[in-house]
Amino acid sequence: MIDTEGTALFHRTMPFTERLGVEVLANSAELVRGRIAWAESLCTLGGVLHGGVLMALADSTGAVCAFHNLPEGAGGTTTIESKTNFLRAVREGYATASARPLHAGRAVVVVETEVHDDAGRLVVKTIQTQAVR
Repeated sequence: MIDTEGTALFHRTMPFTERLGVEVLANSAELVRGRIAWAESLCTLGGVLHGGVLMALADSTGAVCAFHNLPEGAGGTTTIESKTNFLRAVREGYATASARPLHAGRAVVVVETEVHDDAGRLVVKTIQTQAVR
């Protein structure tokens, strides 16, 4: 089920996610889930969802998770490190990202994001560190 408020938050704070068609499925401090539909316009020549699209999905989902885990009074976050492993291609259906906090401190928030295909197979694994502003 699509979280319309969460989707609106993504699109308002990161307009690029609207252009990509990101839909939010869960939006809390413990779990942020978003998905993007396979589309030919988002693919490489071989019909594979472009790695940059998958990274944008993982980065955006992780950023919102970090935002939900900011200490009280913080002004926001900014990515200071991101590591992504690409494990398989997406050629149809949806790529669904699930972001969870690994560490929520006063200076940094570390988030782990996994992207799966419709069969539940791991496609991307991203760890990002967000500086607290």
